[in-house]
Amino acid sequence: MKAVTESESTTEPEPFDERDLGAPVPEPRQIFAIGLNYADHARETGLSSPEYPVVFTKFVTSLAGPVTTVTLPSASVDYEAELVVVMGQTAHNVDATDAWDYVAGLMVGQDLSEREVQTRGGASAQWSLGKSLPGFSPVGPALVTMDEIEDRDDLAIGCRVGDEILQSSRTGELIFTVPELVSYLSRILPLLPGDLIFTGTPAGVGIGRDPKRYLRAGETLTTEIAGLGRLETTFRAQPK
Repeated sequence: MKAVTESESTTEPEPFDERDLGAPVPEPRQIFAIGLNYADHARETGLSSPEYPVVFTKFVTSLAGPVTTVTLPSASVDYEAELVVVMGQTAHNVDATDAWDYVAGLMVGQDLSEREVQTRGGASAQWSLGKSLPGFSPVGPALVTMDEIEDRDDLAIGCRVGDEILQSSRTGELIFTVPELVSYLSRILPLLPGDLIFTGTPAGVGIGRDPKRYLRAGETLTTEIAGLGRLETTFRAQPK
């Protein structure tokens, strides 16, 4: 068998279409999401900052890649730019001071929300259902490992449609930090390798505006976090 030399094995990188990329972690066993985790977002919804993390779940069938098209099920679909944590190893009863050691990396996330479904039932609101429709959890464009992130505790985050800036903040404004969230959750149940934590969204969401500003067919939502990349989510109407 002829040995392959270094020069023969070196090839030029091939271009790829970002629309072909899926979620970097396609089959997490658990997806946690945190509500009201920026004080300005809590205020715009008329609620106080929580004493404990407000936790709900998103279902794995809602995951999508970084460049995707989502069908709008209604005229009340909202946007929520989020930092997403990817667990690297099992974490159970972890102290906050050690929590970063259990994190594999970070991603950009968008917690799309169908507000009519989410708020049905008043005190029995269906947060998990309203945030888990097909394509409602785009993430990516890559799982960025911790050694590639300059300041893991304070990253610029936001989203826009064209030149219209919808959200603009920094993850340093989180009420409950990444280590605090990992520690809190791990003291209730084990966090498993590949699990995702959507850490919450800053102010500027559509439901908090007057008039309300929901996503419309034909729009492309760009969600960005400094050092992690961006998502591009295009919306289309329901087929007739």
